[in-house]
Amino acid sequence: MATLSYDASGAARKAHEDLLPALLEHRIATRIFAKDASLWGPEAESEAAVRLGWVEAATVSQPLVAGILELRDALRSEGVTRIVLCGMGGSSLAPEVIAGTAGVELSVLDSTDPDQVAAALADRLAETAIVVSSKSGSTVETDSQRRIFEHAFTEAGIDAKSRIIVVTDPGSPLEQASREAGYRAIFNADPNVGGRFSALTAFGLVPCGLAGVDIQAFLDEAEETAEILNEDSRDNIGLALGAALGGTNPLRDKIVIAEDGSGIVGFADWAEQLIAESTGKNGSGVLPVVAGPNSAEAKLGASDVLVIRLVAADADIELGENEVAIAGGLAAQMMVWEFATAVAGRLLGINPFDQPDVEAAKVAARGLLDAQPEPTAANFTDGAIEVRGGDWLGSAATAADAVRALLSELGEDGYLSVQAYFDRLAFASLEGIRDELAVLSRRPVTFGWGPRFLHSTGQFHKGGPAVGVFLQVTAAAAADLAIPERPFSFGELISAQAAGDAQVLADHGCPVLRLHLTDRAAGVRQLQEIVASLAGHAGYSTES
Repeated sequence: MATLSYDASGAARKAHEDLLPALLEHRIATRIFAKDASLWGPEAESEAAVRLGWVEAATVSQPLVAGILELRDALRSEGVTRIVLCGMGGSSLAPEVIAGTAGVELSVLDSTDPDQVAAALADRLAETAIVVSSKSGSTVETDSQRRIFEHAFTEAGIDAKSRIIVVTDPGSPLEQASREAGYRAIFNADPNVGGRFSALTAFGLVPCGLAGVDIQAFLDEAEETAEILNEDSRDNIGLALGAALGGTNPLRDKIVIAEDGSGIVGFADWAEQLIAESTGKNGSGVLPVVAGPNSAEAKLGASDVLVIRLVAADADIELGENEVAIAGGLAAQMMVWEFATAVAGRLLGINPFDQPDVEAAKVAARGLLDAQPEPTAANFTDGAIEVRGGDWLGSAATAADAVRALLSELGEDGYLSVQAYFDRLAFASLEGIRDELAVLSRRPVTFGWGPRFLHSTGQFHKGGPAVGVFLQVTAAAAADLAIPERPFSFGELISAQAAGDAQVLADHGCPVLRLHLTDRAAGVRQLQEIVASLAGHAGYSTES
């Protein structure tokens, strides 16, 4: 049976106590599982009516298992031992967590960075099959990844059609093109499930099952959890978590999600997209912050911050003030958080199933690709870092000055978002500046790798409360990569995506500091040293 536990203190506990009577009276739990599209108001009803398939995904997806396992065995018999997932947002985040938690190798390519794409192509190509996942069937990143892998397979004398598996909605452009191309297998996902709610559909199951995850056990756990959540009960953990996410009064709209011994690998990255993209709209929303249990945000006790700890089932946790501890297996947790996000959407008065501001950055990037403008001149260069910013830069003459100037734009209720547009695998250590910037700013700090965050927290940054300041880091690639049969390269694509997003944020009146690393290794070192020095001079340590 699915095992779940939940405890809360302070604002989260009070929200549950205050809101539970109404949640039970209005039968919110059973109405969600009955797919009652009216729960989020008349304006959301048409969208909700075609986005509630996730409540039964664990059951509806059961027939997929046999076909996935049969294909896995066939691929293995042909010497295919490496699965690469080409996908973005909901198509990649859930499989990465599922495979990582199971200890199964799954290579996730959710980038347009030339160096990262080149590294994926160079690794055991002869033993590789790719899963191309796109709900819409028109995702530019995924299409570009498919094209270059197909070209690489062919150049290596490998039958490309036999190595390409597709997951998409029925009737999408990708499905039609894939059938015409004769690719190895096409799995249709449930069109009534949005991308960020799709962990228990073909988008989560196909790549993980092919890689070797026990997807039958995963679905069974989720199915048991759905039965538990489908009760208008005082003990419904999903209602409690939903109240914590969207019902604190006043709203604690920065949620620190901290891995604290649960054994789930990367869960907060998945939950970050689920919550940010679902709630960040109409000028409101909840900002998830992926951080450690001892991060500055967890210690400073800001009035707009709530800490949620992911703990082991048998953990003896002493909660701090305004904290939540939740335990459960991965599939159970995914069901609980999807349900809780839907509950939070009702409490916040928003539609949790649309993403009205995601398209803006895509449009801007397409415009820049078509126009191919010259890069804007840097305000100045400091070592391996070119600095670009607005009038708020003032008299800044060094990269350190520019970071200080950006932080001076941060309000008492604000947050800092760091967005790095280059190889997240080779330069993973850069994420360490997140903790130091939280120490320095004493405000919540998020860190996202571009362009993948555009399909998740990108919605919140543009549609949520306009209180963010943004540090964008781009970097020169060792060599560019052409995209077969496309008029632009990977280098041009990721540059346009970064510039387009910065343009949209600036158009929203948000301060954006753009740091371009002319040499990746040297620039990363320089930026790390700058941030460490600034945090040290602030006289506060995460260890204190």
